[in-house]
Amino acid sequence: MKKSNNEGVQSFLEEFMMVDSEKFEILQNLRKIVFANYPKTNERIMYGGIMFSLEDDFGGLFVRKNHISFEFISGAYMNDPHKFLEGTGKLRRHLKIRSITDIEDKEVEFFVKQSV
Repeated sequence: MKKSNNEGVQSFLEEFMMVDSEKFEILQNLRKIVFANYPKTNERIMYGGIMFSLEDDFGGLFVRKNHISFEFISGAYMNDPHKFLEGTGKLRRHLKIRSITDIEDKEVEFFVKQSV
């Protein structure tokens, strides 16, 4: 995965590379999916995580103690046949990614494609 164009994001990633290599690998793989589907995505640090946007924000990655939360701004409107999305907010839903295998098992790319 390429370095981030945003200094804050790059610093955030480098910190995780040093303190938690597994979470760093998960973050990099999730970012790779976002940029593969939306190459013109902008990213920035906001709310303690990495927010993604094109014209508007569409999602973000937030590191928690036992997982990485991939939050989708309009997740309540997404097709979710296997009920992977969690949350009860008015619009937002999230995927809890606990391991590298969760990325495929929870069909992250399927949700990323719906996020814009």
